[in-house]
Amino acid sequence: MKVGNKEVNVALSALSGVGPVRSGKLAKLGLERLGDVLWHFPLRYEDRRKLYTVREAPEGMTCCVKAMVAQDPQLSRARSGVELVKVRCVDETGTLHLTFFHQSYLRRAFSPGDQYIFYGRVERQGRGIAMVNPLFEKEGEERYTGRIVPVYPLTAGIHNALMVSLAQLAVDQVAPTVEEVLPTWVRREYGLCQQEFALANVHFPQNFEGLASARKRLIFEELMTLTCGLAMLKGRRQQGEGLVLGQHTPEQFCALLPFTPTGAQTRAMEDIFHDVTSGRSMNRLVQGDVGSGKTAVAAYGAWCAALSGLQCALMAPTELLAEQHCRTLSSILEPVGVKVALLTGSVKGAARKKLLQELERGDIQVLVGTHALFSQPVTYHKLGLVIADEQHRFGVAQRGALAAKGGEIPPHVLVMSATPIPRTLALMIYGDMEVSIIDELPPGRTPVATYVVGEDKRQRMYGFVRTQVGQGRQVYLVCPAVEESQGEEGGEALSPAMDLKAVTTYAKHLQEQVFPDLTVGFVHGKMKAKEKEAIMSAFASGEVQILVSTTVIEVGVDVPNATLMIVENADRFGLSQLHQLRGRVGRGKHESFCVLVTASRSDTARQRLRVLTQTTDGFQIAQEDLRLRGPGDFFGQRQHGLPQLKVADFASDLELLNQARQAAQTLVEGDGELSRPEHQPLRRRVEHMFRDNPEIFH
Repeated sequence: MKVGNKEVNVALSALSGVGPVRSGKLAKLGLERLGDVLWHFPLRYEDRRKLYTVREAPEGMTCCVKAMVAQDPQLSRARSGVELVKVRCVDETGTLHLTFFHQSYLRRAFSPGDQYIFYGRVERQGRGIAMVNPLFEKEGEERYTGRIVPVYPLTAGIHNALMVSLAQLAVDQVAPTVEEVLPTWVRREYGLCQQEFALANVHFPQNFEGLASARKRLIFEELMTLTCGLAMLKGRRQQGEGLVLGQHTPEQFCALLPFTPTGAQTRAMEDIFHDVTSGRSMNRLVQGDVGSGKTAVAAYGAWCAALSGLQCALMAPTELLAEQHCRTLSSILEPVGVKVALLTGSVKGAARKKLLQELERGDIQVLVGTHALFSQPVTYHKLGLVIADEQHRFGVAQRGALAAKGGEIPPHVLVMSATPIPRTLALMIYGDMEVSIIDELPPGRTPVATYVVGEDKRQRMYGFVRTQVGQGRQVYLVCPAVEESQGEEGGEALSPAMDLKAVTTYAKHLQEQVFPDLTVGFVHGKMKAKEKEAIMSAFASGEVQILVSTTVIEVGVDVPNATLMIVENADRFGLSQLHQLRGRVGRGKHESFCVLVTASRSDTARQRLRVLTQTTDGFQIAQEDLRLRGPGDFFGQRQHGLPQLKVADFASDLELLNQARQAAQTLVEGDGELSRPEHQPLRRRVEHMFRDNPEIFH
């Protein structure tokens, strides 16, 4: 990042008070040079501007109290062996009782008669007040008293005092040299302060109004940089020549189907038709709720490609889903003469060789599979359309690798996602794509009755399992296992959760003690793919009546006879994830149920789960989930693939996000490469943010 001054390149290890040991620890925070510190923003702030007397100090509030040490500190030891230092202080209005844990050296730090400013949480104690482990400064040696103090993200061996010192140095020496990236008209239009003011006040605000102004500016700048990059990426892709498919309309395709598509499905097909006949390369996301019929929309794209003499590759995240997509597409397309084939890691030997030869000759028009589709030996005759199911499991790089299998003109790209995201965010997260949303379900989908129950209802729940199985139905039972708690959805840690051994024991208990006369199957993420898929297939065929799983049941797995979904420790999952699980039942003609089991006594946890009992709208649930959990849990960096944000928050900064998008679109429409002199600083910032995606500028 250009800042135009050598000071930004000062290595932290060269600064006095840092040295090689501390610089190594700072590097863990991504801080190697003074310029890095400028963009390492505080986590929170301590307001130490007002001094309270003992009598005035508000109970339950963290604040500063000035008092005099009344007697020598007392060292004692609690029954647990923990050392305590107790100090009694006074002012003219009352007594302040201090307790310090694990800091025995403090018994020599305080002398009777000395005045101190203590900063801590106030609790009433008799006629006085008490603080536990407060921060303190001696009167006359104040460094933080009387100001708003930044508190930074830290790592072991790095204290906040060091970070404050480094930040002050960065603000004094580096901030004045940082080039202004936002054009003047943008700052005026959206009421934004200048860069130098923002950087100074985000670290050392004079007041909270200045902090709000600084944060608004920095959030806007970050979001505008991001949206500029995405708009430029989108513009570059739209400029690229695209394969022109024939005039095969949605109406012609729908006439071939044994059912009538919904209005939303038809609109998505019309979007695809417009894209593939425009002469530009399609890069479209089809986002739909669970069971909204995205596969039929994908089938339309495959049909268009086949009738235009091109091939289509559909990529699914698992072999099981690939097999399912292959069956669905075959049932729709083969009756009209389109040949569909399946390529997964399980297809080996002569069968694989024959399939690859047919693909290269062009005999296979639609190939469905996993990541095997873009492995080295796979050669297409003329690849015209790539369909990726559940983008966040693949990522942009793998999608791009498959697209590279096309000829000189890249194939069209269609991504299907069953993860509902509020529309504004979908436009943002998939900002380099066009977005079609399927927001209505096909008629005949049975609503799933959802209940939240506690441990006290377990026996009754087991009785209900028997009732369902007795009627010839099947049951899913999902529990989060600690080994698989990382990254199931946006990186949410489900811990504390059952470990794999405990879940295995639970599945065994169900089979031997609770349902000895029924067949209980068990799958978990540590199983080999073949073993796991054999059990899933046995469940799909009806051989297994109860399926216990430690993982999220694969999105899209279709067992119409399954009518009951039980989720243990439901409070460990996000709402959107639970909605996905619920979508595994209610796929047939029978009434279906979802039971969310929680041992939590927390009203908040139960209230959150009750959202699922009140609505089946995935987009509404996603919005609520985002509000309750925050974007870090809702979708992590790994899932949406965007550059990491330092200060902006998709959920709470939606208004600024919209404004930044508008400003970015206006800017890029007028200067697609940001090549004008006044846009060069912003271009450099975009280049830096998208340094891992060179497609923008090259």
